[in-house]
Amino acid sequence: MLMLASATMSDSTRRVSARDKLLVKDEGYYQGGKFQFETEVPDANEAMKVPPKVKCLTRIWHPTITETGEICLSLLREHSIDGTDWAPMRTLKDVVWGLNSLFTDLLDFDDPLNIEAAEHYLRDKEDFRNKVDDYIQRYAR
Repeated sequence: MLMLASATMSDSTRRVSARDKLLVKDEGYYQGGKFQFETEVPDANEAMKVPPKVKCLTRIWHPTITETGEICLSLLREHSIDGTDWAPMRTLKDVVWGLNSLFTDLLDFDDPLNIEAAEHYLRDKEDFRNKVDDYIQRYAR
């Protein structure tokens, strides 16, 4: 589930910034966690060719999200090797689906952003789950 609580328009950048997006997971490793995201949407002139900027504001132990919130998701790139990058027909709904997939599909670590978390998952799934649970208890309630 994703909820949008507020949005603001910055005059200096002419971009819409949406804060307090909350992704609540009810399955998988991240079950019970509430993850807040910030999304900066380009203005109408750029939106067709430039992806939104998304950052996870909740500290998380995840192979494709750093502890400081950077996210590795092909559709948030202007160009990606796999061809699933940002395109004019993409919408914020695609971004939500993409973010959701990061929490349900922990199988593809060809290009992890948090290498330590990816190696941890591959080395010891039970200990990885324990660390994820610890992060959820501490940061994602």
